[in-house]
Amino acid sequence: MMKEGEQWMRDTADSCMLVATLIATVVFAAAFTVPGGTLQDKGTPVFLKEIAFKIFAISDAISLVTSASSLLTFLSIRTSRYAERDFLWTLPNRLIIGLTTLFISIGAMMVAFMATFFLVFSNRLQKYSIPIAAVASLPVLFFIWQHFRLFVDMIHSTYTSRSLFKPNKSPLFSKKAKVA
Repeated sequence: MMKEGEQWMRDTADSCMLVATLIATVVFAAAFTVPGGTLQDKGTPVFLKEIAFKIFAISDAISLVTSASSLLTFLSIRTSRYAERDFLWTLPNRLIIGLTTLFISIGAMMVAFMATFFLVFSNRLQKYSIPIAAVASLPVLFFIWQHFRLFVDMIHSTYTSRSLFKPNKSPLFSKKAKVA
């Protein structure tokens, strides 16, 4: 069972590392090729004073940091020693952290995309902005829908099952009952 668990953890970490690497690559490139370009004389972004540009910059930075964190977390899973006791706490905890940062990264990347879309096309495609933003959020929702059950199961088994291995310290179930 440990061998199967190790193989599943490695496969999951590999898949999630691939997604995190792609996101990190895209948002890193987006940070230097800002929407609208830059002013030639100053080198500052054209849309620097727009609120949507600030949303783009913040969400792009959040996506970069969380995708890099996710990548490193999944790398730590991949290079783990896979000892028997690691399966109780360390590996599931790392998987939860990795999936959380990956979900945040994907969401922030889509926010950056929508902000860029509003900056570049708001004048020409204003009536299509909301439907396009809704369609753009479908991949995020689809990914979360596919992995949400795994995420909830990992949280439940990691954080609630620990009480199964600890003696109950409740006065109701203690061996020394107080006699009135």
